[in-house]
Amino acid sequence: MKYEELTHKIIGCAMRVHSALGNGFQEVIYQRALEIEMADCGIPFSREYEMPVFYKNQQIGTRRVDFLIEGKISVELKAIIHLKDVHLAQAINYLEAYDLEVGLLVNFGARSLDFKRLVNKKFNQKNQGNPLIN
Repeated sequence: MKYEELTHKIIGCAMRVHSALGNGFQEVIYQRALEIEMADCGIPFSREYEMPVFYKNQQIGTRRVDFLIEGKISVELKAIIHLKDVHLAQAINYLEAYDLEVGLLVNFGARSLDFKRLVNKKFNQKNQGNPLIN
């Protein structure tokens, strides 16, 4: 799996946060805690990284990804009881819009941490490493 070691580290950080806080908080609380945990683990990231959204080579808006890890992995957080297909579709849509190959969807709202590793099947290798190229 691409970026397997890094995604395992991120998931480990999320597990430590969930173990300490449990479920029931708002998403922003988990986001702040995960920020601390990843910094402690030396994982380079940007929080609430604003990325442009393009349509036919024209920027039509922006979207903030919860975390952009090393410029190549998106991490979307949720704090809901159950992940639904719409949440997976949204996270995959972001991967495609940003031309990122791998993403994580992490849900802190369930009794046990729920996470999905996502792969962008439309990834354009020539843009690898630059999420701002459409």
